[in-house]
Amino acid sequence: MANNAFPTTDEDIDAVRPETLKERIDDGESVFILDVRATEEFDQWHIDGETVETENVPYFEFLMDEDDDSLYEGLPDDQEIVVLCAKGGSSEYIASLLKARGFTVSHLESGMNGWASIYDYTELDTETDATIAQYQRPSSGCLAYLVVSGDEAAVIDPLRAFADEYVADARAMGAELKYAVDTHIHADHISGVRTLARETGATAVIPAAAADRGVEYDDAYETVEDGDELMVGDVTIDAIHTPGHTSGMTSYEVGDVLFTGDTLFTESVARPDLEDGAEGAEDAAKLLYDSLADRILTRDPDSLVAPAHFSDAATQAADGTYTARLGALETSMDALSMARDEFVSFILSDMPPRPANYEDIIAANLGVEDVDDAEAFALELGPNNCAASQDALTSN
Repeated sequence: MANNAFPTTDEDIDAVRPETLKERIDDGESVFILDVRATEEFDQWHIDGETVETENVPYFEFLMDEDDDSLYEGLPDDQEIVVLCAKGGSSEYIASLLKARGFTVSHLESGMNGWASIYDYTELDTETDATIAQYQRPSSGCLAYLVVSGDEAAVIDPLRAFADEYVADARAMGAELKYAVDTHIHADHISGVRTLARETGATAVIPAAAADRGVEYDDAYETVEDGDELMVGDVTIDAIHTPGHTSGMTSYEVGDVLFTGDTLFTESVARPDLEDGAEGAEDAAKLLYDSLADRILTRDPDSLVAPAHFSDAATQAADGTYTARLGALETSMDALSMARDEFVSFILSDMPPRPANYEDIIAANLGVEDVDDAEAFALELGPNNCAASQDALTSN
């Protein structure tokens, strides 16, 4: 047993690796999941998909009376059941109860913590004279990017939990990290900018307006303002100040790729209430509209929008990345054709719950609070909720 708080079992339960489960879902296989976490945890965050059916029965209900037949009603007897919990302990025990009743069953190795450890690398199909890769964290929808040109590389919006992967992938292409760049002070995950700078000698870069929020880093860093440039090999990273989601929100452009951070996603736009709360949301929404209208939508419609997040409503492009051409988004996304007042009202009318632990995450990313790696990983578990709506803002 992975957790001594649960009874021991003589049943031999197969453990499914998180990566294997994701492959099965991505391949369109029918998957049945029994999620035995507490209902409030399940409601906040669970594995979903077009071919995924999920049942939530909290593990403590089994512990109270494992012989209660009603707990097993609705579970399929003609396909494998994957049991999951938070860390893999209770799921193994609950799976043993199902196996004793004749069900075909396995459990998810390391539970949702294991699911949160999945990080996929996919290269963008772009005309830019550089190799650009998108990192996808399916558990939270976080996206980061590696830009490699010659023997130099930059990473945009890195996560601390995966710092080693950026370094290894850059070196596999014969490059060393020159810059670790954030688009803004994140509210959903712990930034890896300072970790990468400390461990590799790369220069940490944040927007100047983000630093003005009260950054207290012990490590050296540089700031960029609108119009500044960073050279990586033979390509230029151009900074474009696009406030709205936060006061410091800055997009970056490399050739035909537009890294929009949390300003514009492929299925939605940013939420405006994570810096100054509900009382500042209206003014921030006005700034967001101006940034979209004057700084983003004025660019080449063939620009490839590469955002910092994706949601369940997002659709992958042909190359497997969560990207889309700017012109296509302008045509399909209703919010991008609204007048300013209509846009502001619409954005404010449908705000999802704020990201879990967002205040603690912001404090850590400002350098005001210190968290170790284990605390950082735990803080960012769950959906990012950085978009203005949980529903797509696109027309049918």
